[in-house]
Amino acid sequence: MVNCNPETVSTDYDTSDRLYFEPLTFEDVMAVVDKEKPLGVLVQFGGQTPLKLAHPLERAGVRILGTAPDAIDRAEDRERFGELLGELGLSAPPWATARDVTEGMAAGRSLGFPLLVRPSYVLGGRAMRIVYDERALEGVLAEALAAFPGRPILIDRFLEDAFELDVDAIGDGKRVIVAGVMQHIEEAGIHSGDSYAVIPPYRRVPREALGEIRAATAKLGEALGVVGLMNVQYAIRNGTLYVLEVNPRASRTVPFVSKATGVPFARLAARLCLGATLEEVGLTHEPPVGGFSIKAPVFPFRKFEGVDTILGPEMRSTGEVMGRDRSFGMAFLKAALGAGIRLPKKGRAFLSVHDGDKAAILPLARQLSKLGFSLMATGGTVRALRAGGLTADAVLKVNEGRPNVVDRMINGEIDLVINTPLGKESFFDEVAIRRTSLERDIPCLTTLSAAAAAIEAIGQELERPVTVSSLQEALV
Repeated sequence: MVNCNPETVSTDYDTSDRLYFEPLTFEDVMAVVDKEKPLGVLVQFGGQTPLKLAHPLERAGVRILGTAPDAIDRAEDRERFGELLGELGLSAPPWATARDVTEGMAAGRSLGFPLLVRPSYVLGGRAMRIVYDERALEGVLAEALAAFPGRPILIDRFLEDAFELDVDAIGDGKRVIVAGVMQHIEEAGIHSGDSYAVIPPYRRVPREALGEIRAATAKLGEALGVVGLMNVQYAIRNGTLYVLEVNPRASRTVPFVSKATGVPFARLAARLCLGATLEEVGLTHEPPVGGFSIKAPVFPFRKFEGVDTILGPEMRSTGEVMGRDRSFGMAFLKAALGAGIRLPKKGRAFLSVHDGDKAAILPLARQLSKLGFSLMATGGTVRALRAGGLTADAVLKVNEGRPNVVDRMINGEIDLVINTPLGKESFFDEVAIRRTSLERDIPCLTTLSAAAAAIEAIGQELERPVTVSSLQEALV
């Protein structure tokens, strides 16, 4: 095992036969290879950093176990990946690549805003940004090019008001089996590591879409010749499925999926990388999932005073917890509790949603009202609530004067926030709301699916006590 991160299980003294506490650079890895003379090297279990070493190690004569370096490059190189999607008949958000600011600005104007800008071959979404105008685009392009000189910058049309899904899959080079399909319970554009996720998918995902996702995953894995693990990220918007990216490696969600299904995917993937087939490891179909398992991110913001608390495409979480139960609501409640978030059983709920969510917020607002919450909302949402027969107090937006929603939060007048931003103006309003909610420990929900989950969880907690069982008991 080569790893210089002391926070990981893999650096425990009894995890590997031999541990090299060295940085993951070509020179350091080659020094270990020269000393150990291994059968080969596994790069797919260490995230993005080892993937960048696959080609140099192969050129140095080191055998790469698992997915071939050329297939890794085909998934990571945006132009080659675009060609692959075209061959397979799969859709992706409109995109372009740029190698300098001028080229990037021209591409941005052509694609239209908002845009997601990111370097290629990056770990944890580093230097990724969502931009809403040309001035922001120019600054982000300059930052990304300075951080990663010589690498192309990827520019994608950002799919606002979409919902995302993560799929982990496992293959033996000929066939691919889906390990688990997870639905994000967060706004599109937030890094998957920072999003709540539920397995199996719970809301707004039609059965036909799940079939399409499974078929697309098999197509991608088989076309790339994946040996071992693979992660695919999808978005669904207005009924259309988009492939966001394919990572030909183990994702951080693999331990979560393994615990949810009881299948040790990392162990099976290692055997596949050494030449076994899916049949030989006993995996011939997608494993069933009993009940609901929900992954919740854990953030370090309270430990670092003054740090930017805003979430986006760059990963900020430092850990994850998991909640599991027969009911979705109780699983969500357990995950939130594990992450240090206590959903209120009563109090005042603040609602502010974009026009596309005005009709859909009404049933959720009615549920909150039935649970005993009083409602507060900004202008447009107040009018929608009152038109639906609900009572709600009007609250000013951040840019409309004082006291506004942030002032009310600071004064302890708000116990729950439901805010679905859309567009540049709402985005900056949401920045202030999210920052204050994190600082004040106020649950802040940015999608209707997350709001529905939280409301269901609150209702479940009011109806029955929280029960606890071991993973082994839950999987029986």
